[in-house]
Amino acid sequence: MTENAQQQPTAPSTELPTQYAPAEVEGALYERWVDKGYFTADAKSDKPPYTIVIPPPNVTGSLHLGHAFQHTLMDALTRRKRMQGYEALWLPGMDHAGIATQNKVEQQLAEEGKSRHDLGREEFVERVWQWKEEYGGRILGQMRRLGDGVDWSRERFTMDEGLSEAVLTIFKRLYEDELIYRAERIINWCPRCLTAISDIEVEYQEDAGELVSIRYGEGEDSLVVATTRAETMLGDTAVAVHPDDERYRHLIGKQIKLPLTDRTIPVVADTHVDPEFGTGAVKVTPAHDPNDFEIGRRHDLPSLTIMDEHGVITVHGPFIGLDRFEARSAVVGALKEQGRIVAEKRPYMHSVGHCSRCKTTVEPRLSMQWWVKVGPLAKAAGDAVRDGRVKIHPEDMSKRYFDWVDNMHDWCISRQLWWGHRIPIWYGPDGEVVCVGPGEEPPTGEGWTQDSDVLDTWFSSGLWPFSTLGWPEQTEDLRKFYPTDVLLTGHDIIFFWVARMMMFGLYAMDGQAPFHTIALTGLVRDEFGKKMSKSNPNAVDPLVWMDAYGSDAVRFTLANGANPGADVPIGEDWVKASRNFTNKIWNATRFALMNGATVEGPLPDASEMSATDRWILSRLNTTVAQVDAYYDDYQFAKLADALYHFAWDEVFDWYVELSKTTFFAGGEQAKVSGRVLGEVLDVTLRLLHPVIPFVTDALWTTLTGGESLVIGEWPADSGFRDKDAELEIELVQRVVTEVRRFRKDQGLKDGQKVPARLELTGTALAAHEAAIRQLLRLQPEGETFTATATLPVAGATVALDLSGTIDVAAERKRLAKDLAAAEKEKAQANAKLGNEAFLAKAPDNVVDKIRGRLAKADEDIQRIQEQLDRLPQA
Repeated sequence: MTENAQQQPTAPSTELPTQYAPAEVEGALYERWVDKGYFTADAKSDKPPYTIVIPPPNVTGSLHLGHAFQHTLMDALTRRKRMQGYEALWLPGMDHAGIATQNKVEQQLAEEGKSRHDLGREEFVERVWQWKEEYGGRILGQMRRLGDGVDWSRERFTMDEGLSEAVLTIFKRLYEDELIYRAERIINWCPRCLTAISDIEVEYQEDAGELVSIRYGEGEDSLVVATTRAETMLGDTAVAVHPDDERYRHLIGKQIKLPLTDRTIPVVADTHVDPEFGTGAVKVTPAHDPNDFEIGRRHDLPSLTIMDEHGVITVHGPFIGLDRFEARSAVVGALKEQGRIVAEKRPYMHSVGHCSRCKTTVEPRLSMQWWVKVGPLAKAAGDAVRDGRVKIHPEDMSKRYFDWVDNMHDWCISRQLWWGHRIPIWYGPDGEVVCVGPGEEPPTGEGWTQDSDVLDTWFSSGLWPFSTLGWPEQTEDLRKFYPTDVLLTGHDIIFFWVARMMMFGLYAMDGQAPFHTIALTGLVRDEFGKKMSKSNPNAVDPLVWMDAYGSDAVRFTLANGANPGADVPIGEDWVKASRNFTNKIWNATRFALMNGATVEGPLPDASEMSATDRWILSRLNTTVAQVDAYYDDYQFAKLADALYHFAWDEVFDWYVELSKTTFFAGGEQAKVSGRVLGEVLDVTLRLLHPVIPFVTDALWTTLTGGESLVIGEWPADSGFRDKDAELEIELVQRVVTEVRRFRKDQGLKDGQKVPARLELTGTALAAHEAAIRQLLRLQPEGETFTATATLPVAGATVALDLSGTIDVAAERKRLAKDLAAAEKEKAQANAKLGNEAFLAKAPDNVVDKIRGRLAKADEDIQRIQEQLDRLPQA
């Protein structure tokens, strides 16, 4: 089977307390793992590398169930590979989280009655660094609680010196390759955070608005537009209609009066307009709507910005100084006074973007920003998946990936913040523009200034798979551990972080993709399938569950729900069930140690083993093979389920119970079974360790005397199979299950002993009579034995004397119900077999199946009638 690491004589069972207390085990055990350096990867090792970089959590963040879910799966993958002999690196770190972190410090300043402008840029940035050192990184300690086996010696931060050099290097290269440019475009603007924000930082929700219909122009040269944002009409520079719309063909090219202003605007023809929607005419505000901006570019329309960065109106006297929402009501009121409202306001539900940080309604805004030209980068990212260099799992998620990279728009990378990587562009007094790379001196002299913006957080995190390994230097780490093996992340950021890493990795690393596999997970939801949210009462702090049930219980629950790409429901009852599982493992191992389980010496020859021993070893190897296959296919739910049922059902509920008579009898056979049980527990704990590392390591070191399962050997399928033994034990299981069902039907207590006669001669069951009697609480029949109930099962007969213990009337009622069901089945089969039309059309296999049902019904009727006949008279 396996060689046990550093085997020593089995420790005495007194080393295991009677109950498992996670709080007394987990924290100290984790620190021991770290102190021993088990998670520290060696770039000089000749072992094959296995690398995962952790999706860097925000420095402001704390561990939520989504983190716990993905970290559990990444940890399981890494721990298994380490046990398989790989030089496994799971690299941790944090993202500087520009907007979120700046907001934290600005809130702190506000409590002091200050703003960042009171401090100035340099002092404010220093204040953020102080906040980061004092309050940031709380999540790193929480990762230790979960058991993350990360290499803390390589912890990185997206604003540390090495990663900052990587950012400057990639910016300079992209700029010189004309893949970074500056232009005025429509961006998502947050009037609260006062910065452009990325698409991923915009949360869309259905908001209740009001649709108003406004008449532009006069008489025959007029038309009606409908809008939910009446205030933006102050920035209209055209009305657009479809070129084939007969209603407006006479107006195309004409100028019409824009209400409330002294301006006229043209009517333009554009195929973007849907003539079937609304009036078929749309107002065009190029500075405040992305679609209107594109129409403006096609028709060379001016772009008029009508509000400042705070969302306050800056044009047209009566409305200057009004907030955008105040202006909306004021504009509608003024239009109504002029008789321009042709339809009363009516409720209108529409999708509105909000800043994910502060929940402020996002304003589309024309702004001068820095952009990445993504065309060639996105094509390379698509090609890498299409040609098989990178695999997406599950494969059906590939379509979503291609939908994004094949239709990607240029990426706005500048942010109007002070915290972050400052854009390395200097502007000269005569319009000069200089990009300064790492190690280069910026231009000096009067009039030179650096761009005030910083880079989008996703820019630096897009470099994460190689910048964390020392790039642009050709370090030992980079040579050993790049490309990484798998990126495991939620499908919700495939469009943003995943695509950016692919683009930058392929560009910077000479066409070498940053990972071989993209394994996409779903999102964690509550037990009813609803999204967890801090604003809802269903949000759960995983630390609370860890305190109550242990980290292993939380981890196993999360892994058990992890089907590729699918969302993961989780509830506290499921965590309790996982806690029960860890307790079961603890108690069963404790029992095994008390009854001679050992890993000393080789396994006995199969000829020395009982059928029960051969059965469990056969099942063990089948489970090893299954678990390996599930890991390789990222089927975490299936591997967790397979391990749960093997450990609980087959090892603890069947093998241990079937072997108790052997252990209690003692002798050579007990020694053989003790070695088999030790082997089974050893391998089972190894298989379970990547998912539930704490309890398994504590038990395994006691069982084997080995140093730690973290550096233990992953079990291999030895190829041992014994189908005969498996069939034999299946017969035993059938007998026990059937008789247990019968006992339950009769209301017998689990421990109640019943006299019984077992007719097992000539069957494979004969060798298991003692175990069957032990499991079923069946006494020898005795001199006064009278068979009041007989159960034929698995080729054997179990006769029970239930005198004084059975409710005869209830048993007659049960058997009568079974007899009626069998007779009904016989009647239905006879009806079909007596139908000539059916027999003429039905395939032979269908007819044979019905004949088989008829034969079984006859057997059931005979068996049940015999049981009824044997029952004592009521």
